Amino acid sequence: MTTAWGAPVLARFPEDPRDRLRAWDASDEYLLGHLDREEVPLDGTVVVVGDRWGALATALAAYRPTQITDSWLGQEATRANLARAGVEPGTVPLLTTQDPPPGRIDVLLVRVPKSLALLEDQLLRLAPAVHAGTVVVGTGMVKEIHTSTLNLFERIIGPTRTSLAEKKARLIFCTPDPELVRPAGPWPYSYRLPDGIGAVSGRTVVNHAGVFCADRLDIGTRFFLRHLPQPSSERPGLRVVDLGCGNGVVGTAVALADPRAEVLFVDESFQAVASAQATYRANGVPGHGEFRVGDGLTGVPDSSVDLVLSNPPFHSHQATSDATAWRMFTGALRALRPGGELRVVGNRHLGYHVKLRRLFGNSEVVASDRKFVVLRAVKR
Repeated sequence: MTTAWGAPVLARFPEDPRDRLRAWDASDEYLLGHLDREEVPLDGTVVVVGDRWGALATALAAYRPTQITDSWLGQEATRANLARAGVEPGTVPLLTTQDPPPGRIDVLLVRVPKSLALLEDQLLRLAPAVHAGTVVVGTGMVKEIHTSTLNLFERIIGPTRTSLAEKKARLIFCTPDPELVRPAGPWPYSYRLPDGIGAVSGRTVVNHAGVFCADRLDIGTRFFLRHLPQPSSERPGLRVVDLGCGNGVVGTAVALADPRAEVLFVDESFQAVASAQATYRANGVPGHGEFRVGDGLTGVPDSSVDLVLSNPPFHSHQATSDATAWRMFTGALRALRPGGELRVVGNRHLGYHVKLRRLFGNSEVVASDRKFVVLRAVKR
């Protein structure tokens, strides 16, 4: 990526030479070009929110910006890209959406996220640190910026306008209003689960902003909950992984059904893992739960798990991709003990049975309807 501050070589994480997706897009370039053309002063506290793969933080590393992200993968990509650019570790503070933000912000750069709720939550958290002289610029592709996006900036920060589109990207300019009375944020949000979905029927779910289907139980998970493996007296205390756990409702269902189970909740979203912890605690689960933010089953020892449960995502930001699901499946094959099972739910059209047969040598339909299918594959 060519910028006024150099041409850093950027990559996504984990790096895959077959991946044709870039680690930056036109919205990153548009924002950086604006900062240069308008000579925006960057000598104060610069905060970069939602920097997907570290393109903004790496380009502006000389100004020691603070990056705030919900993505563990994005944070690791930033570390790798900064190191590739020769930036000393610690030069760019890397915070998560669960960390306290800086107390004062002089330049706020916002890469508009896919989730409007996450944008709302982050703007509300950052607004107290913004002052009348703060430069606030958002960026995103045209298809990512809607009237509702601009309304959030208006309600939480101040008067807002947009730029002309350039290479299908657009900028958001927001003037902070110190007198603005901000609404209270709804996050984290809790609700009661419906009946007829097994051990978690009528239980409480807690969702932080940005978690998939944060205000309701999505229909894929609802279907999955009705077709989870049943506890067995012959195999007590199974080691189970809720892979891509989201709000943790699947792993919590396992723990409620079998208090002897040891459940590991894993997600690459800091918001998701915080939600899973909150859901688990809200239901007073008597079993043992472990919570980890990371890249799937990386770090889980080989042949150490009895059961992996997953509803894999098939998008990487705006791009449709099966790369994440493939990494989940290969990680499960490595981590499962012989005889261990991977059970997944997905849209029928995704064809997960083909991938599972290729990896495991077997794939069985547990249940299906017009939209979803639950599959199991056993490590031989």
